[in-house]
Amino acid sequence: MKNYENMINSIRGSRYILIITHINPDPDTISSALALSNYLFENNIKHKVFNKEGKLPFALNFLSRFDKISDQLPKFYDLVIYLDCGDKFRAGDMVLDNNAKVINIDHHQSNDNFGDINIVDDKKASTAEVLYECFEYNNMNISKKTAECLYVGIYDDSIAFTTPRTNARTFEIVNKLAQTGISIGNIANNLLRRDSLARYRIMPKILATLELHSEGKLATVYLDDNWLSQTGADISDCDDVVNMILNIAVVNVVAYFRIKNNKVRVSLRSKGDFDVSKVAESYNGGGHKNAAGLSMDTLSIDEAKELLIENVKTYI
Repeated sequence: MKNYENMINSIRGSRYILIITHINPDPDTISSALALSNYLFENNIKHKVFNKEGKLPFALNFLSRFDKISDQLPKFYDLVIYLDCGDKFRAGDMVLDNNAKVINIDHHQSNDNFGDINIVDDKKASTAEVLYECFEYNNMNISKKTAECLYVGIYDDSIAFTTPRTNARTFEIVNKLAQTGISIGNIANNLLRRDSLARYRIMPKILATLELHSEGKLATVYLDDNWLSQTGADISDCDDVVNMILNIAVVNVVAYFRIKNNKVRVSLRSKGDFDVSKVAESYNGGGHKNAAGLSMDTLSIDEAKELLIENVKTYI
């Protein structure tokens, strides 16, 4: 618990705080950052939320201070807080001030504890849940706006409270957040019922690439980036494809491939006891038991699929 105390003391002693979210941002990193941002704003603490790519999930634009997220680093900061980053590189390639103190808040079991202060709990279903524990321990006020952000992070990264790390404490936290007056129905409408038309144009293209391996236990799909321009879709329109395929009864593992910056990026999802983080770590990737990611240099998707299929077969 000493790191919780060190966190709040560092926040109170800072002049300007830089909050960092990871590239290819998901709801957990963004909503955790916004939860902290709302607290800092409400307490007149100067800060900025940063995302290197600047391309954010549209579904989260209803969260308070979403429009304040920037892709420009401030000229001065003396405290950096990483949220949901397994290592510094997850935030993107950039040079930061080495004199600034670093706080690392995360829930990935592959986290390498790169901060001066590390608050990492791989038993939690989300970074938002880890952040909530920081708030509660330090008696930091959780306003309705902050609570809404924390709820979204917990809900999404637990895949609607269905992952193995979702437990009684998760629901206890959600109950406390609900008591601030947040509207669960309104959040659901914003998160789940604002799909773009382009999503329904691109998803059939991705699903058409579906292949089953190892008697159906492993499923693979891929995204051709040309389809994005053809359909007008955004990459975030495609993210849910792995969870859709994981709903197939026989499938235990899903591998989703796409090429970005001359690398094949692979998102892995699993259900049950299959630990995809072991597969990811064999390619210097990371994540946690049921969700992980990795990159392969200069390989075609077909080559990457062949290598990964053989790797996964050793675990199935």
